[in-house]
Amino acid sequence: MGLAAYKRTIRESETPRQIERRILSRVTHDLAEKGEGFDATEDKGERMNILSAGLRDALYENQRFWSALRYDLAEPGNTMPDALKASLISIALWVDRHSTGLMAGEGRLAGLVEINGNIAAGLAGQTAPTVRGV
Repeated sequence: MGLAAYKRTIRESETPRQIERRILSRVTHDLAEKGEGFDATEDKGERMNILSAGLRDALYENQRFWSALRYDLAEPGNTMPDALKASLISIALWVDRHSTGLMAGEGRLAGLVEINGNIAAGLAGQTAPTVRGV
């Protein structure tokens, strides 16, 4: 089966919730992998090196995911309960602000990875995992 056919099969067999969980899990994995050592150092130069070695791209992808989610949540046809929509929109806004700080070499990456992990676990119907070592 060709790659295009494989991707089409996945799109046709996964629910939107499963797709969101898969994407968020991938992005979260990339954040943790590319950001290894970021929280362990306060040296701005070292943090900038980590950012340029791939963390900045992972942060951008994460922002894109949360921006698309925020847009979807704000759509008039979204039937999710209002309180849950409001909470997720608030998280999306926090992710955007926090990511901007991280791209400037400020803040801690672990909180962002933890929130993503908690949301991905919720999408999978699981309890939140414990995040260590970012």
